Amino acid sequence: MTRKSVTLAVCIAGFAAVAVAGIAISGQLPPDRRSTAAASCRKPDREQVRIPGSSFMMGSAEFYEEEGPVHKATVAAFWIDRYDVTNAEFARFVAATHFVTDAERKPNQADYPNIPADKLVAGGAVFTSPGGVRTMEDPMQWWAFVPGADWRHPEGPDSNVVGHDNDPVVQVSYNDALAYALWAGRELPTEEQFEYAARGGLDGKTYGWGDDFTPGGKYQANSWQGEFPSKNTGADGFSGRAPVGCFPANGFGLYDMIGNVWKWTTSLYGPMTESEMAVSGMPEGGTPASRVLRATKGGSYLCAANYCRRYRPAARQPQESGFSAAHLGFRTVSNKP
Repeated sequence: MTRKSVTLAVCIAGFAAVAVAGIAISGQLPPDRRSTAAASCRKPDREQVRIPGSSFMMGSAEFYEEEGPVHKATVAAFWIDRYDVTNAEFARFVAATHFVTDAERKPNQADYPNIPADKLVAGGAVFTSPGGVRTMEDPMQWWAFVPGADWRHPEGPDSNVVGHDNDPVVQVSYNDALAYALWAGRELPTEEQFEYAARGGLDGKTYGWGDDFTPGGKYQANSWQGEFPSKNTGADGFSGRAPVGCFPANGFGLYDMIGNVWKWTTSLYGPMTESEMAVSGMPEGGTPASRVLRATKGGSYLCAANYCRRYRPAARQPQESGFSAAHLGFRTVSNKP
């Protein structure tokens, strides 16, 4: 299994952009249990952690082919956010700049020539747990394009982020994340920076905390427990997004570098194959900026043992720069000594 990302074109085409309001994540934990788990979460701040420059072995040969080959990579010293950017922090950015995200804009028809104009509406990708699946090779069984889904309404127009100030902001595209970073006087990490920071100083280990997924029987990141995509037991305390800082920090003192939500990087993922371009409806004559593939890192709460075992530093996924989803966020870096 290699690329399982969902592009905006495929998402809209697959579901014909039908207006679906207020989609709930099936299997969501009762509010009292989530509140109990969230009570131990740390209050986030905008502090950055200095990561010393070093060389490390990047990638993996044990899971998915896009993670290889394993090779030596070197990063200079940099600073990275201790936590993912939260809803509260993104709201301050929007209040100060009146920024409008990609999910709040109608996509450009020229970027998606194979999609009927009346289907190109503002919105984002939302996960819905199906009752059953035909094949695990078709992610369109659990992803839907939802008109009106954006960072204020992650699951659709009837959802909101009230009371979720400390949750990671989602439904933000690469373009949105970059705009925030520049406003804050920072940048987005490269794939090398992110992976090195996510390893927490443990070079060559499977996870950011070692080779055991649950050392001492304790979960170290927000992921999916149970059979994806139909049943999430929430054994780690959450069956959807968690507030930032609910799981142990890694060796560098960074929280949620693995799990919870995917994170954007500035690095190009690589060119699409001809078959992938055909499926995604890529226009001829060049790739529009909004459809350039960027590497995302870290995995999310939707990664499970039976699907998308990408809750690891080496894991990577391609996403179009203009794409947004309910499990995709970001954090920033400062490239200073």
